[in-house]
Amino acid sequence: MIKNVWIFPGQGSQAVGMGMDLVEVGKEKFAKADQILGWSILEKSQTDATELAKTQFTQPCLYVTSAILADILKAKGAKPDAVTGHSLGEYSALYCAGVVDFATGLDLVKQRSQLMSEASGGAMTALIGFDRIALESAIAQTENVILANDNSADQVVISGTETAVKSIVKQVKTKRAIPLAVSGAFHSPLMADAASKFAAILERTIFNDAEIPVISNVEPNDATTSGQILRDRLTKQMTSPVRWREICLYLAAQGYERAIEVGSGKVLTGLVKRTAPSLALVNVSTLEQAISL
Repeated sequence: MIKNVWIFPGQGSQAVGMGMDLVEVGKEKFAKADQILGWSILEKSQTDATELAKTQFTQPCLYVTSAILADILKAKGAKPDAVTGHSLGEYSALYCAGVVDFATGLDLVKQRSQLMSEASGGAMTALIGFDRIALESAIAQTENVILANDNSADQVVISGTETAVKSIVKQVKTKRAIPLAVSGAFHSPLMADAASKFAAILERTIFNDAEIPVISNVEPNDATTSGQILRDRLTKQMTSPVRWREICLYLAAQGYERAIEVGSGKVLTGLVKRTAPSLALVNVSTLEQAISL
């Protein structure tokens, strides 16, 4: 048997038009989502890219479509040996592993996305092609900025105050530096207020033990099935780096042979390919792909 991991995309994935081929098979979940959110996933996914790029809309849309696609795969008898996700994608992974039910997961995503969209006073910039030692040295010597998304050896996102982020961009030579259209400094200590509010929400949420191991963003070298540990790790996620590069290295070291990206886009499989080229890669972002897997 091939050792599989299912990986779930986060906010950086393309969301426009998602889910339209899932209308029939996912109608119960779309209806439940509309009830929880107070707006329609399907209608919102057909709006312009600028509107859909808003955190409070992107995150629920990605979660719902990933959940429906995971359901389709499971109904066919497919089962991962572990699951993981990038930032928001960790919530899809927790649903897939049975840690939370669909409605509970979506309610968490709704409240998380609202808190994040209300954040202000920060900035994020993606860096591509750089000297990692020079980058880490510059960050260590600069206040109010961290390496927030460690995506691969040559692709990261820094997060912090606008002044600190711009300082790093000036100090470190890169092939490309791309400012991100976000409201705040996600995955940094500047999100402490939002994280504190969200921690209270998580504390009163029931987390079941997982049916399959889950690899968390904040602890990439220890897959676990403990619901309590997964809740504790999720509490830290909003203010901590997404250690995706380390997750990929862990998957390769643990003998995983195939990564299946379940959800919109191909961002994560592209990152896995850079860090863990031994893994076979599959994308499941449409009904047709889910059925044919």
